[in-house]
Amino acid sequence: MSHLRKPTVSVVVPVYQENENVELLYREICDALDPMENDYELVIVDDGSNDGTVQQLKHIAADDRVKLVLFRRNYGQTAAMNAGINHASGRYIVTMDGDLQNDPRDIPMMIAKLDEGYDLVHGWRKDRQDEWLSRKLPSKIANWLISKATGFPIHDLGCTLKAMRCEIAQDLELYGEMHRFIPILADQLGARSIEVVTHHRARQFGETKYGIGRTFRVILDLITVRYMQKYFASPMKLFGMIGIWTGLLGLCSLTLTGAMKLIGNIDMTGNPLLLLGILSAVLAVQFFSLGLLGEVAARIYYSQHHRQNYRIRDLVNFSHNPVTLKMYPNKAA
Repeated sequence: MSHLRKPTVSVVVPVYQENENVELLYREICDALDPMENDYELVIVDDGSNDGTVQQLKHIAADDRVKLVLFRRNYGQTAAMNAGINHASGRYIVTMDGDLQNDPRDIPMMIAKLDEGYDLVHGWRKDRQDEWLSRKLPSKIANWLISKATGFPIHDLGCTLKAMRCEIAQDLELYGEMHRFIPILADQLGARSIEVVTHHRARQFGETKYGIGRTFRVILDLITVRYMQKYFASPMKLFGMIGIWTGLLGLCSLTLTGAMKLIGNIDMTGNPLLLLGILSAVLAVQFFSLGLLGEVAARIYYSQHHRQNYRIRDLVNFSHNPVTLKMYPNKAA
């Protein structure tokens, strides 16, 4: 059956080595969304699977509501989600995991919240069905730390199940492990968001591909997000201020060193204040330099075309490349 109308809802699902889950995932999403009045599409991004997942995906792509984006290799969950969002054409974009732990039956409720006027609805796995020590405890610590560091109140930043308006989704800058920071990034864009309790289920098949090993990468991305919140547009406010205080420290140290020499006739060889003064002066120059370089980099960023952090092997059920049309609308026929 052909669906020629532009869909209202695009469900974006990154998958990696989910051979046993693909068919069930497709059926559950269809069962959940078919009763809705809104047309929908299912945009599945394969993140370089080699276990037969691609064959399963091409099988369900007999339904032309299923759009496939097939990566050349494994780029990571954030890149896969970014590609799915860029290739989605719906007014509302829903993101979810491909491991069947998110429940597609929550999607209509989240779409209804968007209809109430919200820009982003993010899920809260209040009754999370995962191992406590290896998954739930690190997640609780991370959510608390991120909430305190960013000032953004949230219970479950790691829940992939989210619904958002396309204009918000397609303005997001996703790289590294940034997909988990979507609510915070959307808040920076002025999005009106709400957190809702969603169902969470134990994994039926396979094993998680994204475990505790990425914790340190998430911490580094948290530092990046905090920097972007306050200083991304004007890095000199951060590095320049550090340079000022470092320079003042150096000036005080050198002044004390000079006073000790003039008044007390103390030998300056190996004087720690002299060394501190010289080191502080050098650091002050370096911080000011970083601030200037950051200002130049920020202006280059704002003036250049958006670049993608992934490469696509094939597209299935697309009549054109939506990314090209969004980036270069004059190339449309």
